[in-house]
Amino acid sequence: MKTRIFFLLLLTFFVRVAAEAQILEPVKWSFDVSKKEVKIGEEIELIFNATIDQDWYLYSSDFDPNLGPTVTTFKFKKSPAYEIIGKIKAVNPKKKFDDIWGGEYTYFVKTAQFRQKVKILQANPVIKGTYDYQTCTETDGKCIPFNEDFTFNQIKVSGAAATPEPAKQTGSVTPVKAQTAATPVVKTDSLTASAAPADNAVATNVQAEVANDSAQNAIVSEEKTAVSATETTAAATAAVPESLWSFFLIAFGSGLVALLTPCVFPMVPMTVSFFTGSSGSRASGIFKAVVYGLSIIAIYTIIGTLVSRIFGGDAANFLSTHWLPNVAFFLIFLIFAMSFLGMFEITLPSSWLTSVDKQADKGGWLGVFFMAFTLVLVSFSCTGPIVGSILIASASGDILKPTIGMFAYSLAFALPFTLFAIFPSWLSGLPKSGGWLNSVKVVLGFIELALALKFLSIADQVYHWNLLNRDVYLALWIVIFALMGFYLLGKLKLPHDSELKHVSVPRVLLALVSFAFVVYLIPGLFGAPLKPLSGYLPPQTSRDFNMSSGPQQASLLPVQNENALCEKPKYADFLELPHGLQGYFDLDQALKCAQAVNKPIFIDFTGHGCVNCREMEANVWSDPQVLKRLREDYVVVALYVDDKTELSKEEQYVSKYDGKEKTTIGRKFADYQVTKFNVNAQPYYVLLGPDGEKLNEPVAYNLDIAAFVKFLDQGKANYQAKFSKGLAKR
Repeated sequence: MKTRIFFLLLLTFFVRVAAEAQILEPVKWSFDVSKKEVKIGEEIELIFNATIDQDWYLYSSDFDPNLGPTVTTFKFKKSPAYEIIGKIKAVNPKKKFDDIWGGEYTYFVKTAQFRQKVKILQANPVIKGTYDYQTCTETDGKCIPFNEDFTFNQIKVSGAAATPEPAKQTGSVTPVKAQTAATPVVKTDSLTASAAPADNAVATNVQAEVANDSAQNAIVSEEKTAVSATETTAAATAAVPESLWSFFLIAFGSGLVALLTPCVFPMVPMTVSFFTGSSGSRASGIFKAVVYGLSIIAIYTIIGTLVSRIFGGDAANFLSTHWLPNVAFFLIFLIFAMSFLGMFEITLPSSWLTSVDKQADKGGWLGVFFMAFTLVLVSFSCTGPIVGSILIASASGDILKPTIGMFAYSLAFALPFTLFAIFPSWLSGLPKSGGWLNSVKVVLGFIELALALKFLSIADQVYHWNLLNRDVYLALWIVIFALMGFYLLGKLKLPHDSELKHVSVPRVLLALVSFAFVVYLIPGLFGAPLKPLSGYLPPQTSRDFNMSSGPQQASLLPVQNENALCEKPKYADFLELPHGLQGYFDLDQALKCAQAVNKPIFIDFTGHGCVNCREMEANVWSDPQVLKRLREDYVVVALYVDDKTELSKEEQYVSKYDGKEKTTIGRKFADYQVTKFNVNAQPYYVLLGPDGEKLNEPVAYNLDIAAFVKFLDQGKANYQAKFSKGLAKR
């Protein structure tokens, strides 16, 4: 009986220890090469594989590093034994737009893979370097940044020098050596696949570094498992962007809208009448109409495929973040808008139309194809801006998008010709051509004008031109959609418009929608988040008007006097606290001040790339009850674990935890969090007394305001009981 009790107590002890351990390792890395034996001068690919725990995700390497989350980056140690070729490539990451960051980021779940091409210049090369990454979980809001080392020493050089040739990728990925985790730090300036540009925070992997390569190999062989071809295939399948379906529907809808333009709509009955009247039989006419529709689909899909081959996935970063393509897209959309509004028409050379029309006159099945080609060219002045919009939107995405977009667009575009040929009696139900067709073009012109601003906004945000902040952007949209409403009501007349004797019910309803949208936009000028439009608007931080409503009114509470701070905070020139809070960004300063003013310390372990930290600040800290306590009862200190500002030489040190040198603000405070509290995830909130010890159990991500208030009150009560009788009287 005593033996059973002993083992029960022992089991309880180990369970408790395991429960208290908070050093998380949600990502396991392994490394391989595309070719084990090479010749000098030959190119191969270095393969970085990652296995990601359930409910965690890993930020990729190919999105805007200025967005917020830590981009996965790889830094290679210079060596005469090899040469880096191009940039590292993330293999099929997923994409998502995040309202908090106000932009799109890429990420991996379950498995991830990065590939870097190198040229081998000497025998038996050893390729070393470091990599930074951030991993997050959606279940409990943890974020962890990592900095680790890698070594490739399995490359054998055999035979004479060879002419460099592209490395062939293997069908499966077998890791040769996995890497032990290192202290969480921020990403450093490094070789990265990002050209220049979310869903939660980042997980940090902290372990002791292995002293030598032989010890590492021994550990790896026992602890790391291979990533099979099945896993790699599953990752690629899972990485197909979910937005493709929504993009398909948008493109399909664009095809339906294109049918209502004055260049296309009149062609429907004319073309259908040709197939149903001039053919030998009705069945033959229907069959030719089907071929006609399929030819339209084939033509547009070929265009989309060519775009995907020209741009491809590697150009996604450049197209979506560099100022040049975004300004070019802005100008193209502006030209499209002016064309739709009636300033001029975009037409193709007449010689093209003549040549294609001659081929169509030859008849036969080839003639049917060229008839479809003629329709595509003739309708270009109306459909060109719509097609161009789809191609621009898809060119900045993955390789499949242009093809899928053009297929969906052409499917909707070709469908009526086929259906009306099969059911010609439906033609009598079509409305007659008239001025309403030009009105459709004008409305599309206003929409194109509004969408053009998005591309200029991207370049403006990435390069900090400050030309198009949120207020200016919203003001322009308000004017554009107000003018569209007045146009629909007949109060504004543009070239090519017919005389409007009365306003139809559909126009009134559309005007109602336009004006309602304007009314919805106006509060955005004063701080309303306008969450449904977050993908199109500049971030809230770019506002000039600083008024807010709802919970954010808490930010307008009286801010504690500057004199409440004991001294000027270090790093305050580039770091700040939300909601007007005054505080510190260095723990030594906070401890010194807490002792002077007889207050406990509120530590906020946070990070620039911690999305859940921003959510806590926006949804919990903004509450008046929380803000009041933070301002009056605590000395607040925010410790950024991912800041890469260099420490002075005197402040740099070697960690007793992992034996690594801590040279930045982020590494210093990440090391402190791990060594002091055995936790490496953010956000993480700790209440300390002047002796540097915890007042109560720290808390992490939790949007329950009442629980956070209780946490603060409990810490204050414990401080009063232990340290200060005078505090209770204040």
